[in-house]
Amino acid sequence: MILEYIRYRIPTEHGAEFADAYARAARVLDADEHCASWEIARGVEHPENWVVRITWDSLAGHEQGFRTSARFAEFFAAVRPYFGAIQEMKHYEVVHSDR
Repeated sequence: MILEYIRYRIPTEHGAEFADAYARAARVLDADEHCASWEIARGVEHPENWVVRITWDSLAGHEQGFRTSARFAEFFAAVRPYFGAIQEMKHYEVVHSDR
């Protein structure tokens, strides 16, 4: 399993629209065979900070599977307006977990 973390800085007045956009995009993730799970979190102390975590079956599943599929265009269309607000987008592998 590979974790993808995407950190955004979204002005608080646009937070609801951002959450709605990711809710639409998440329906695409739910239908993708390579996506195991996802979550979207908003900062408590700094509500303009958002983190999206997506669990992929593998890096190849994400990059060669999902990103080259027709589903990716639908996903990206939903979140494209926020692409410039990304502060970090990286993949991580789990070293230890409680699961």
